[in-house]
Amino acid sequence: MSSKRFARASRQSTAIAGSLMLAPMVVAMRLPMMATEARSGKMLKGESLTAVTEKTAAIAEGVVAAQISYFNSAMQFWPEVLAGKTPSMLTGVAAQRSVAAALRPTSKRVKANFRRLSVKSADRSG
Repeated sequence: MSSKRFARASRQSTAIAGSLMLAPMVVAMRLPMMATEARSGKMLKGESLTAVTEKTAAIAEGVVAAQISYFNSAMQFWPEVLAGKTPSMLTGVAAQRSVAAALRPTSKRVKANFRRLSVKSADRSG
């Protein structure tokens, strides 16, 4: 892996990790809304429904992205061998790319939720 690719992969991994670190805050902001919905008897409406559906969609997108990433690495196996390179399937690079691809949809949703819920909580307090 060239140093430019390594640096880019490192930046992407750092960005994903940073976004996922917002998850506890998203949970903390979302729980009061979900508790209010539960008390009113409106389960799976509003924030509760959003929480469930977006997690399901993010998981499905992540699984597909991971599979596509592995497929692309597998398709590059022989071209990499014939070019005299060590195949990414053998070096662990394919696994790293696959994990990053799987976490990217969740990372984007956590970041978007944090922004959205921050605005909602600011509107309620202000």
